[in-house]
Amino acid sequence: MSKLRSRCVTVAISVALAWLLFAFHFLLVERVPESEHAAERELPVSVCPKRETVKGSRNTLSEFRDITVSTGGSSRGDADDDCRGRYIYMYDLPKMFNDRFLENCRSLTIWTNMCKEMINEGFGPPLQDPEGVFQGPGWHATNQFMLELIFHNRIRRYKCLSDDSSKANALFVPFYAGLDVMPHLWDGANITERDSVPKALENWLMARPEWKRLHGRDHFMTGGRITWDFRRRTDEENDWGNKLMLLPGIVNLTTLLIEASPWHPNDYAVPYPTYFHPSSDEQIVSWQNYVRGVKRPSLFCFAGAPRPEIDTSIRSQLISDCKESQYCNLLACGKSSGKCFEPSNVMKLFKESVFCLQPQGDSYTRRSIFDSMLAGCIPVFFHVYTAYTQYIWHFPDDRASYSVFIDEGHVRAGNVSIEQTLRSIPSKKIERMREKVISLIPKIIYAKPDSRITMKDAFDLAIDGGDTYGAGVSAAEEQGGGRVEALRRPISS
Repeated sequence: MSKLRSRCVTVAISVALAWLLFAFHFLLVERVPESEHAAERELPVSVCPKRETVKGSRNTLSEFRDITVSTGGSSRGDADDDCRGRYIYMYDLPKMFNDRFLENCRSLTIWTNMCKEMINEGFGPPLQDPEGVFQGPGWHATNQFMLELIFHNRIRRYKCLSDDSSKANALFVPFYAGLDVMPHLWDGANITERDSVPKALENWLMARPEWKRLHGRDHFMTGGRITWDFRRRTDEENDWGNKLMLLPGIVNLTTLLIEASPWHPNDYAVPYPTYFHPSSDEQIVSWQNYVRGVKRPSLFCFAGAPRPEIDTSIRSQLISDCKESQYCNLLACGKSSGKCFEPSNVMKLFKESVFCLQPQGDSYTRRSIFDSMLAGCIPVFFHVYTAYTQYIWHFPDDRASYSVFIDEGHVRAGNVSIEQTLRSIPSKKIERMREKVISLIPKIIYAKPDSRITMKDAFDLAIDGGDTYGAGVSAAEEQGGGRVEALRRPISS
């Protein structure tokens, strides 16, 4: 009898413990994060340095850490697993969202056949170098809008790629957003046609269990064009771009773009592709040594065309000032001149100049920023949104260590001399600034996917979120759950 009573007590205790464990698990998995209507609070400065303050209701991904990683088999691995907190799952999208654009490369723009730009995994054809401008291998005629192909091919070889979405710390959506919108920016397509593929992607994602888990908060994608091409504000037929990044099923995704919006915290800017795609550390060091020792006869230079249709543009004034100065070298661009379309002309100009003027392009940013820095030329910026609020993972917080800033308002008013400003900088300071620029070269280039490079390039910094991951996995996890740093911050609810 006593044995039977003992067995009954044991069974009762076991059942009670089982129910307690079930209740505890339910609370963990089903608990609601901070209210979507919580009081507004600013983004931490450490998370988003040098950006303008962005306010709004936010939930941190650290709150979703235990939900995102499967309890059945952790992707975090052992303590010595260097992929812990960095696993990425890549969706196998229907070809209408990526490969179709490669197949239709001849019709992506009304001006040119884009097929040659897409060879060599988005790097384009190798550059010929009869004048010895590039000094070694790894140089390609890379189109500035090939970011999506470059990222997709790098993620395919990413060492922490997981084929199990439940064990991944972030999920990559390999949609070629820029190639989708590109033909519709100038071909007169109506808004229904422009939004058709983005809405199809939205429907496809929202039907996936991976998306339903966090409504896309742990997803990211790339955009090979500027953010404004994907943020059409109205449904007027003459308004610009599509509404990809405003769609309810897409708005929570983190997007890596060549130009981000300072007012949308799910945007992050990454460098424009340059012409240099090395496959070894030796190629990088060799190029750094070369630009470090090259002679620079021009104090400053400008490569570009005027923008008379933009009332606030200072380009015409910079061109005029450059023409009048014996210290400036000008590479005039425009419809009547094809010089700027030759990479050797552009890189030759930059490597022979101490400073390179970088006003706004058609938008806040321009590819020329990265081409000039690749040549060891110190950039001169005229608007904070051109670089300082953009490339927060790739450029130092200390702006004066690698660049010069001249407010474009003073240029328009005519109360500042660019020549005198640059001539007044001591030579020792110029040497320090140039050395800083040269040290940044690995961070602003995209290495070949099969490279043996140990230095972090632009892709690595975008995936790891700058140098913060180098502080160690535990530190990264404290900041937001040990996931891709692009998602390791307050995000839209």
